[in-house]
Amino acid sequence: MSAVAGHLATFGLNGPVLAWFHSYLHGQSQCVRRGMYKSPFVQLVCGVPQGSVLGPILFIMYTADLIALVEQHGFCPHLYADDTQIHGSNRPSAIHDLQQRLSACIDDVHSWMSSNRLQLNTNKTELLWCATARRQHQLL
Repeated sequence: MSAVAGHLATFGLNGPVLAWFHSYLHGQSQCVRRGMYKSPFVQLVCGVPQGSVLGPILFIMYTADLIALVEQHGFCPHLYADDTQIHGSNRPSAIHDLQQRLSACIDDVHSWMSSNRLQLNTNKTELLWCATARRQHQLL
């Protein structure tokens, strides 16, 4: 409960509300069902039950620090469910600075995710450069 309590307390949740969250999250179990097969139940040590009503809001609260982390690098984050987009812009003459800041930002996001029991899916990680036709040659 201490990790949950500490994180929820940053949102001003304490006392009976914190106890309610603890009772909701503690002692949950889950199984997987596929067709006729059903796995044994296992106790959850972290996370929320899949499909829970509070899951989306708790995930937003859980990842709130990620927004500040991205903004520290001078980028604008956009989070939707478990998808994160990082936006930035610069003058063509500062392309190398942008590359360095973006690389450092992604490294920090990866570290943050690892320390918070999340996984960065590198297969779905992409970079999109946008430029006018006249400026495209400066991206190379």
